[in-house]
Amino acid sequence: MEDTGAVVAFWILAAITVGAALGVAAVRNLIHSVVLLIVSFAGVAGLYITLSADFIAVVQILIYIGAIAILIIFAIVLTPRAGRLNQEGFMFLPALVLAALVAGTMIFVAFDTSWAISEREGFEDTATAIGDLLLGKYALPFEIASVLLLSAIIGAILLVRPEGAEEGPE
Repeated sequence: MEDTGAVVAFWILAAITVGAALGVAAVRNLIHSVVLLIVSFAGVAGLYITLSADFIAVVQILIYIGAIAILIIFAIVLTPRAGRLNQEGFMFLPALVLAALVAGTMIFVAFDTSWAISEREGFEDTATAIGDLLLGKYALPFEIASVLLLSAIIGAILLVRPEGAEEGPE
């Protein structure tokens, strides 16, 4: 990343990602927390784009934003209203200590690591190679995984359906 614009974009996206991630933990409303989580996921996808990892960026958007975040929103919407507030519990202090230990370890590693950039060329056409494998050699496992995910979604819908909904429309 020698281009000044790419470096500036990287640091702006990094600040947005970290700020949104801190907001996820800080807000009390779960809906707002999920929206901030989506912003954090989008920031990570942007970071992948600045690092020329195009396929990983698309996967980040499709899986994390398109599937996981939407699944969390569905889970929040389908739970009773009383369970939506992110209230403090008895695990607040241990979680704070653990977060401080993880942050300290990450800061230590960031300053202790040699961040020398290698002279190796970047990856070429990652999306094309992965697409050829998914639609060629690994087509059957890919389709099995998609059917498994579809059945999990249908099962989740059946589990949250109200008791009297088996009869159908009147």
